[in-house]
Amino acid sequence: MKWRNLNQSPLSDADFAVRREQMVQNQIKRRGLQDERLLHALRLLPRHLFIPEKYWHTAYDDTPVPIGFHQTISQPYIVAFMVDMLQLKSDEKVLEIGTGSGYESALLAHLCKSVFSIEIVPELASRSKQVLEELGYGNVHVRCGDGYAGWPEHAPFDAVILSAAPTQVPERLVEQLKPGGRMVLPMGIFDQALLYIYKDAEGRVHHQQSLSVKFVPMTGLAEQLN
Repeated sequence: MKWRNLNQSPLSDADFAVRREQMVQNQIKRRGLQDERLLHALRLLPRHLFIPEKYWHTAYDDTPVPIGFHQTISQPYIVAFMVDMLQLKSDEKVLEIGTGSGYESALLAHLCKSVFSIEIVPELASRSKQVLEELGYGNVHVRCGDGYAGWPEHAPFDAVILSAAPTQVPERLVEQLKPGGRMVLPMGIFDQALLYIYKDAEGRVHHQQSLSVKFVPMTGLAEQLN
């Protein structure tokens, strides 16, 4: 799949900037997300550069976009909503499971100190790492692997976010949360919903269900544990 050719797009940088602003106003702010740091990052981030060029014209539409290998980049609102749930601070460290296109990784990078992102599909891991490096996101660290086990060498994390749906809460990821840490993940098979997890100062874990969603299933070890 052709990924991108910066010299052949009929749309200019100004065109994309207009579409980004329309996305922020109509899809994000209108639905109630008001965090200025998040909105600023969404306005800056060239979402189209993270998807195959043939889909650039849909990059800022209210819809998921295919990125190859049976994976998608979620619609802008869902990405923003999940990131907003984490309420990130600039000095925090985040674990992302499912790098995919790298777009969410870049968004996180605007809001925290460092992002450790794991992608199970080798081609996507290589591609997103290259795009993130080209765009200057030096605080994002990408590796290919099974995200179900997390990244214990860099734990504990202030926040964890999953971009694929397991059928049960990955306890290894919960273990890698700091006290006061937050996790957001889609969960389920057919009837999926976002789950917010909070680990309090005493290490107790609290769960809260949120939006109904539809994500690709988590693969690898997650499938074996179903």
